[in-house]
Amino acid sequence: MTENIWSYPSSAGHSPNADLTGYKVEATDGQIGKVDKHSNDVGSQYIVVDTGMWIFGKEVLLPAGTITGIDSETKTIQVARTKEQIKDAPEFDKHKHLTDPAYHDQIGTYYGAHYPGGPGRMF
Repeated sequence: MTENIWSYPSSAGHSPNADLTGYKVEATDGQIGKVDKHSNDVGSQYIVVDTGMWIFGKEVLLPAGTITGIDSETKTIQVARTKEQIKDAPEFDKHKHLTDPAYHDQIGTYYGAHYPGGPGRMF
């Protein structure tokens, strides 16, 4: 079964009404920051992570399909990407991500390319 990069994987433990704001976000090789905002819109689910001092206050957009686990008890989210992969992602644009489908596609293709199913898909 394949899942879209813009949807939470069924195994991630996501609750549709959960407020993920403030949750710590951990890459496969360490913490990257905290959730600044998130979306539960069907077909466009994501988290925006404030990286703090890690990459000089930069925010990054992570499609929900990159999330492997959500622990509401410890308020932690695990993502299936390394710090380097996240750091090298296309720059987050807080205006374009809401209005520009091409930008959405660019982000989805970048993160989706790391899955065996190809751009935008994962197994």
